[in-house]
Amino acid sequence: MKKLPLVLSLLLIAGFIQRSAAQEVITIQQAIEKTLNNNLQVKKAELSESLADENLKQAKLALYPTLSAGISQSMAWGRNNSGTSGIYENTQNYNFGPDASAGVDLFNGFSKINQIRQNKVLLESGKASTEKLKNDLTLQVITSYLDILYNKDRLKAAQQQLVVSQEQLTQQQELLNVGNKTLADVAESRSLVATAELDVTTATNALTISYLTLAQLMDIPSATRYDIQAPVLSSFNKPSTNYNPEQVYSESMRIFPDIKLAGLQTEVAKRGIDIAKGSLYPRLSLSGGYGTGYFYNYNARPENPNVAFGKQIENNISKRVGMSLSIPIFNGLQARSGVTRARINLQQFQADEQLAKNNLNKIIYQAVADLKAAESTYESTTKTFNARQEAFAVIEQRYNVGLVNSLDYSTSLTNRNRAEIDNIRAKYDLLFKAKVIDYYLGKQIIF
Repeated sequence: MKKLPLVLSLLLIAGFIQRSAAQEVITIQQAIEKTLNNNLQVKKAELSESLADENLKQAKLALYPTLSAGISQSMAWGRNNSGTSGIYENTQNYNFGPDASAGVDLFNGFSKINQIRQNKVLLESGKASTEKLKNDLTLQVITSYLDILYNKDRLKAAQQQLVVSQEQLTQQQELLNVGNKTLADVAESRSLVATAELDVTTATNALTISYLTLAQLMDIPSATRYDIQAPVLSSFNKPSTNYNPEQVYSESMRIFPDIKLAGLQTEVAKRGIDIAKGSLYPRLSLSGGYGTGYFYNYNARPENPNVAFGKQIENNISKRVGMSLSIPIFNGLQARSGVTRARINLQQFQADEQLAKNNLNKIIYQAVADLKAAESTYESTTKTFNARQEAFAVIEQRYNVGLVNSLDYSTSLTNRNRAEIDNIRAKYDLLFKAKVIDYYLGKQIIF
């Protein structure tokens, strides 16, 4: 009977290994690509681009003349005076009239030209908006990716500490059995094991959540099992922190989508003023038409028969051409008000553009300062961890031979664990801060 649990355990382990082997290993670039390809907000932004492109095409086509054709038919019946006889009689008539007309605006205050110009800028604005969205998502992916890396290292450190604590508990129990340790020492060791188990659980939960967060960003099923490719450890060795914030700001001003988008929105508002001014000017239009008609009287008398269809169509041809001039004199000041609103709208977008520039300047100066601070923190935590590790090694040796009590051992172990976690956090914080600078410089994010 004891063989059954063993067999089940082996099967579970084998299944776990098989599933683990089947996991897709995702690099940071693949994570970014999956996010940008699957994200519905990106797809909506790209559809908005297509709509803006279609609006531009329509604005250009609006410059062409309009041409329309139609056919009218009617039947009439009732009592009518058939002439000058004064006699009313029942009549029934049929009318048929084909017609074609064309028209073109010769001048409309350049509204259509300015609409084309505005739609061109709107198309560029749509593209910049999509690019901004992709940039924001990229930064979120980087953050989530590094969270996974940090939590993996955190879990590894916690598991290692749990093994050490369990080994120490076993050793203390053995020493208690031969009378070299007290129950208090064993109880303290059990407490350390419980704390280590809690740390493993906390780290496991954090890692699970970070995997789930990245999966949701990539818009893949939350139950998908995958792993990420860890960077080469050498990449943590002090990434460059020698950045001049003003140079970073100048470069970012040239390429950063947020600034480009704000500038294009200001340009759209400027074109809006030109379009609104078009309503203040006269409008001159040219029109023309060509038509004919056919009439049939069901009560026609022999002395006045209906003329044949073809003859009537030929004889009833009419041609027309005309010009119309519309001069705005007073319309409740709607045109003037439209221009005023367009100018206020421009001022709002100009303020938004300046705010975007100011915010970018603040963010970059802060990012450069954060990078340098992260470098200092990483160096400090590395020194602290190395010192705590050496101190714990000495304490552990002395504790094993009974020269140090359990309280001192526990304190040293806790200090070492905290120092290691702080060092891991500082390492990834330094890497993230360096990648943020790359992000604002428009560089490809790679590890």
